[in-house]
Amino acid sequence: MSRQRLVDRSDIVDFATYEDTRGASRPSALAAKKLRRIHLHDNLTVLFENRETLQYQIQEIMRVERIVREADIVHEIDTYNALLGEPGDLGCVLLIEIPDAEERSRFLVDWQGLQGRLYVDLDDGTRVFATFDPAQVGDGRISAVHYLRFEVGGRVPVGIGTDFDGLESHMALTPEQTAALTEDLARQ
Repeated sequence: MSRQRLVDRSDIVDFATYEDTRGASRPSALAAKKLRRIHLHDNLTVLFENRETLQYQIQEIMRVERIVREADIVHEIDTYNALLGEPGDLGCVLLIEIPDAEERSRFLVDWQGLQGRLYVDLDDGTRVFATFDPAQVGDGRISAVHYLRFEVGGRVPVGIGTDFDGLESHMALTPEQTAALTEDLARQ
């Protein structure tokens, strides 16, 4: 994997130093997330990740969990970098957002298989379905957070959707979203 698209250990500071500089770095990271966030359905949000959004996430986890051990820091970096996949892939997080716990539990059972039914459309009409780690799927239910990859071969999607029964939806990407993903793929 190319290091320039990934978070490097030298990009991460201790949580106390991060806390001191958080106010200055947070607006840029949140703006990057906003460009890459797509509300696909009432209860489904997809957030495409890149080096900046992952660096922010790692720093936030270290801050909240007070992570200081080097092995734990490296583990977080490696875990989040894996989300981006191979050069030419786009990594994202699928968030299933249902506030009511009982309702959420029911849908996480009913929506088994959803993670494999998300796709991106390329400009030539090719549909690329998400790949995911099967270890993310529990006993008889899916997780409310899934880490997905789209193996687009460096091509920028023009739309995203799902053909999961009962949740069918499709969104065309805005020019701003397309530009953000173009930039992310160019870093590879």
